[in-house]
Amino acid sequence: MKTPFIALAAGASALLLAGCGATGSEVGTTEGDITTLTVGASAVPHGQILEFIDENLAADAGLDLEIVTYDDYTMPNRALSDGDLDANYFQHMPYLQSEAEAQGYEMYAFEPGIHIEPFALYSEKHASIDELPDGAQIGINNDPANQGRALTLLQHEGLITLADGVDPVTATIHDVAENPKNLQFIEADAGMLAQTLADTDASVINGNNAMEAGLSATKDSLAVESPEGNPYQNILVVRSGDETNEAILALNDLTHSEEVRDYITQTWPDGEVIPAF
Repeated sequence: MKTPFIALAAGASALLLAGCGATGSEVGTTEGDITTLTVGASAVPHGQILEFIDENLAADAGLDLEIVTYDDYTMPNRALSDGDLDANYFQHMPYLQSEAEAQGYEMYAFEPGIHIEPFALYSEKHASIDELPDGAQIGINNDPANQGRALTLLQHEGLITLADGVDPVTATIHDVAENPKNLQFIEADAGMLAQTLADTDASVINGNNAMEAGLSATKDSLAVESPEGNPYQNILVVRSGDETNEAILALNDLTHSEEVRDYITQTWPDGEVIPAF
């Protein structure tokens, strides 16, 4: 059984070193001077950012992007591993690590990330954290990589305390040591948390799912995580061995361009999406 491979590219030398010995795979289709890359993404904001690149920047870089959107987090990595995609852009590094360990994927993640979508705590029943009653039901992600992120936000707001020595990135509800409000955690798929918000006292919701539901992390939430030192940057991911492909490198350059930075800050001026570079 192959060992999952994940690498972060800090620069050109790291790219070449990580690519040594990797055979890669066929990437994209080329016709004339244009290479078409099929990229998997969540519709919001990842798909929107890729559409901006495709419509405004790709042709000059010799690229054409075919964007495939997913609402199931488990599908884009599977499709990339199977060769149905040339790259994907929907996840952060803790999620990729969790997926690679569980599924045996051999993936390569480019650093730095492209953007951050702050997690936030939302409620349709209460106007502030102080109003949350004893025994409040709190919706929380059921996937390991994002559950720790949600718990970290709740800890930051003083609602819980995680046990000493627990890594916040991999924490689960079983690692909660102190819970003064006796919160009841309702685990659910990330895509369902916004849809079931009315059924809970409050829910911690992923940025893209919140935006699709018309919620703003900075305007509608009871609490929002800080982008400072945030490990949950959304990243461009390819199969191991494809990280030195010229078309892939060109796409990575475009995702980190000043034009993309400006597009993100102008499209989401209230900070629902924040450039990570």
